[in-house]
Amino acid sequence: MQIIEGTQRAAGFRFAIVAARFNDFVTERLVAGAVDALKSAEVAVEDLVVVRVPGSFELPLAAQRAAETGRFQAVICLGCLIRGATPHFDFIAQAVSNGLTSAAAATGVPMAFGILTTNSAEEALERAQPGPTNKGWEAAMAAVEMATLVARLDAVAREPS
Repeated sequence: MQIIEGTQRAAGFRFAIVAARFNDFVTERLVAGAVDALKSAEVAVEDLVVVRVPGSFELPLAAQRAAETGRFQAVICLGCLIRGATPHFDFIAQAVSNGLTSAAAATGVPMAFGILTTNSAEEALERAQPGPTNKGWEAAMAAVEMATLVARLDAVAREPS
């Protein structure tokens, strides 16, 4: 039985971080967490590109365009949605989730989901603390694992039968 897995090391791989500016008091911490995680995975700073978008709703289009360039082995999507008094939160959360799923399927490039959906700013800040529990860190490490997994699957596909 053959087992194919990704790794937590991605030296030489390129990553795009697509981050929403809305709720930047949280998203900037998510970006910092993602960058720290990628550095720990041996990704060089020159192999990282940060793309800024107005809000989480804009993440899927920017992520898909980044993937379509062919320059990145994975895209890390970071945003923060905080529930309010109207159903707007639910519509945006669903649209972003579906959009990123569609973008990954359309491009074949892994898209890591680092969009916080919280009930309060306090909950969001709890999930954006420095270190491995930072949701930006977690999304980046998922992107590393998926990028290396896809590379391994591509190598297996090229092997003679």
